[in-house]
Amino acid sequence: MWFRTWARGMLLVAPFCGGLIASAQYSAPATPAPYNPIALAQVTGTPRTTVQAAQSNYQTLSQNPYLGGVPSGKVSPTPVSLSLDEAVALGLKHNLGGVLATDVVADAQGQRWQALSQLLPHVVTDTGFGVHQIDLKAQIGLSIPGVPRIIGPFGYFDSRAYLTQSVFDWESIEQERSSEAELKSAVFGSKDARELVVLVIVSNYLLVIADESEVESAKSQQDTAKTLFQQASDQKTAGVASAVDVLRSQVELESREQKLILAQNELAKQKLVLARAIGLPLGQKFEITTRVPYEELTPPSLDQALQSAYKARPDFQSQLNQVRSAELARHAASAERYPSLGAETDYGLSGVNPGTSHGTVDAAVTLRIPIFQGGRVHGDVLRADASLTRARQRLEDLRAKIDQEVRDAFLDLQATAQEVSVEKSAVTLATRTLEQSRDRFSSGVTDNVEVVQAQDALAIAADAYIASLYSYNLSKISLARATGVLESQYSAYLRGN
Repeated sequence: MWFRTWARGMLLVAPFCGGLIASAQYSAPATPAPYNPIALAQVTGTPRTTVQAAQSNYQTLSQNPYLGGVPSGKVSPTPVSLSLDEAVALGLKHNLGGVLATDVVADAQGQRWQALSQLLPHVVTDTGFGVHQIDLKAQIGLSIPGVPRIIGPFGYFDSRAYLTQSVFDWESIEQERSSEAELKSAVFGSKDARELVVLVIVSNYLLVIADESEVESAKSQQDTAKTLFQQASDQKTAGVASAVDVLRSQVELESREQKLILAQNELAKQKLVLARAIGLPLGQKFEITTRVPYEELTPPSLDQALQSAYKARPDFQSQLNQVRSAELARHAASAERYPSLGAETDYGLSGVNPGTSHGTVDAAVTLRIPIFQGGRVHGDVLRADASLTRARQRLEDLRAKIDQEVRDAFLDLQATAQEVSVEKSAVTLATRTLEQSRDRFSSGVTDNVEVVQAQDALAIAADAYIASLYSYNLSKISLARATGVLESQYSAYLRGN
């Protein structure tokens, strides 16, 4: 079944071939790698022609979060109906990749609060009870006439609140601004993860549709093979056909039955893949209800698509904020050389015991001027420069990748549309050829070798048409992903709007 091999080679490695989640400045998973439509592959299964290559990647793929989901709900005893929109909604809620991306945002929020805390007031309280004994001569080195050398023991009570506030610290200000840019980057990264979830779900749903079409085609071919086998048997009984014609028809029938079994098995396995990705309860059976026939799509111009991609793609916006964060971190490193101003104050009660205590207060303003810090600031600046350079280089590389991906999507859309037209015509011609071959065999003009060959040609043409339709629909969502509008417009693109 070459279609399965091709489909596995086209499905969804794109988000994963460069690494699903890139490292961010705050040392937490951030945005998934940009979409690469060249490698949509090996997410839901293993092509039979690339088994050895796939085995080496099995562990990596099996750990891919976008292939997993968090099951929820109770199993229904009857199969549930599942539309494409419902599958996408479930995937956005339960797909593991999307869930983990949400956790990344929470981590970035926590780090921003840590940076912000350096600029906010800090208030603590401290209460203590103690017993003291003082040796005056040991303390001041003198003996005072009339005063005992040893005083105490006596009790001591102190309870007070301490307030510290940064009045001016440019380093902390820049660090807070850098963390805010990191948070924005994580938010855009989460949005990009949602785009990838939609890509995974829609692609898997389309493959289920293709698998069902494959099963229907295999059933139709089996029925035709049964009819031809019965025809050959009847003609042999009538003395028109030979035993080898019957045997040849029987072999063809068994071949079509085997193909049907394989197609049904692949469909069942693909449904399991989709169910896992959208978080259906374990063992839940379902039936898809959305059909995606051929609908021609008229895309915007290439220039418009590129402009849309740079504005709308969340991975590009995330990297822009990564660059901004690195720039601010560089400013913060330089600001370590600047003076800082802070205020400290405390107020509390002091005395021998709480009943005899009285209020005391201290207040101070502190000016801190760095003089020499052993080269630490220079080292921080060098590291910040390196991080900023890397962020800018990643941005420019991503800009080039987006340009390539949009152009690739346009080429794929044009080529697959032409392929659908060609393969549809091939199915029509193969059907007519089979009909004529059957008529010739029925008339005794030829043996059934020609009929078997026509059957095989029709099966190949049918598989090719299913593959081309899947490819065309996949190219539509690839274009939507490349321009950054997949989550909001995947349905419109599939309808050709």
